[in-house]
Amino acid sequence: MKNKLLLIVLDGVPWRNWPLFGNLEGWVESGEARKWKMRAVLPSTSASCYASIHTGVAPAVHGVTGNDNVFRVDMPDIFSETRKAGGVTGAVTHSYWSEFFNRAPFDPVMDLEYDEPDNATINHGRFHTMTGYNLINQATPADADLFATLTMLTQRFGIDYGILHTCTLDSMGHRFCHECQEMDQAIFHLDEKLAQYITRWCRDGYEVIVTADHGQNERGHHGGNSETQRDFALYYFGAAEGVEEDILLDQRQLAPTILNLLGAEIPETMKGDVFLGG
Repeated sequence: MKNKLLLIVLDGVPWRNWPLFGNLEGWVESGEARKWKMRAVLPSTSASCYASIHTGVAPAVHGVTGNDNVFRVDMPDIFSETRKAGGVTGAVTHSYWSEFFNRAPFDPVMDLEYDEPDNATINHGRFHTMTGYNLINQATPADADLFATLTMLTQRFGIDYGILHTCTLDSMGHRFCHECQEMDQAIFHLDEKLAQYITRWCRDGYEVIVTADHGQNERGHHGGNSETQRDFALYYFGAAEGVEEDILLDQRQLAPTILNLLGAEIPETMKGDVFLGG
């Protein structure tokens, strides 16, 4: 592979909340990272966005219309194309990602943790289901544990492309909405823990993208077509040249851009413009 890259997806963080990430904003201010605004596909529902992030097409094309419609997506994706290029893939995410891009239905006994170096699109997976999730019970793993788990995969298996996905902030937004101390503190602590690992990943030779899957409105809702529900930030730590930072990016551009950075072939189904690396 031309490069190694880690994609960090912080679920459900609207554009308005990213200035609260003091470490991320500090790296932008010092010139060590770049920041863009990106707009999610429609519906701006979690599962639909997950599938679009990796296939580079809209939900109307890949067919994942919402969280109750989860299946093995039959389209080229970042994992499959990285594998074709000889790369090793890893994921520390919600179980939906395993179902979309490896196998479905998800079997917790078999699929919470697997290492399949030869016969899988996701070679090394560590997944969580959030079983029992509701507005009172978040059922989310600790972010620091997820960051450590991804780092373990990089060190133990030398993955070329890895994704980490955490629902902590999405769950906090659904429960408390956004103008509250609870959300301020959740972002503050996640930013602090994430910053320690970004430094480590960059030192270990990885390019890093930190972004969201969608936003949330003032009532903690997403799925529809408003800027608060759809727009979020994307931060890039790496050496590639990028488009001007005042350009609004489309979520469907992320998959071809990541494959371009990795040095893998971009399939014909991914029609979004590459915004990093030319």
